[in-house]
Amino acid sequence: MKRRVLLVNLTALALTLPIIIRAAGEAGKEEHPWCDSFSPYKADLSDTGKNPYFFLWPGYRLFLQHEKETLVISVLNETKVVDGVKTRVVEERKMKDGKLIEVSRNYLATSRTTGDVYYFGEDVDIYENGKVSSHKGTWLAGVNSARFGLMMPGRPTVGDRYYQEVAPAVAMDRAEVISLTETLTTPTKMFERCLRTHETSGLRSGAEDKLYAPDVGLIKDGNLVLTGIDCPLCKGMKVIP
Repeated sequence: MKRRVLLVNLTALALTLPIIIRAAGEAGKEEHPWCDSFSPYKADLSDTGKNPYFFLWPGYRLFLQHEKETLVISVLNETKVVDGVKTRVVEERKMKDGKLIEVSRNYLATSRTTGDVYYFGEDVDIYENGKVSSHKGTWLAGVNSARFGLMMPGRPTVGDRYYQEVAPAVAMDRAEVISLTETLTTPTKMFERCLRTHETSGLRSGAEDKLYAPDVGLIKDGNLVLTGIDCPLCKGMKVIP
């Protein structure tokens, strides 16, 4: 009698096992909540430096393009104090059909100890017909309850989930590390062991993936793909090294 009950119980367990496995997987995913609060030692933060996937070298520029849309990311020889921290200004210029559509000045600092790159805000100019039409998306850490976020971990791990922007009602972009083994082939070079992040927002729908190559940085942003690099420390090379 006991043996029969045991067999019945085992059969029931087998029937429910796939559901249990899925539930456990979902529970495991919930064990990695979105991190939105960071506490680095501010005296350890620098406006110049690098980690394997992100450069804060003045003069470093990345050129990305897709059809008639271009993005130029430039690490400027400028700094700005934000929330008590001296940050590096990184400019992003977006153009479409030969017309300027957006310029953003991003404020970043990196930890000398961990290599983590923190995001302290941005000033945004949105253009229409050659003129600034709005500053939508502008925010600064320490203003209107905004806090700095994590732009890029120094040692990313698959499953990491973190807010890059923590500006309530303005900007709440976040990223999840999906892979560290991606490969991307461009017209001039194949990149291996790339970091893939999946980016979403806590304020709006939609998502996009970005790829970062070791010792290069961003090589794919949505449909935009790296076409060239300007690196003073690489003797000013204008093509992908």
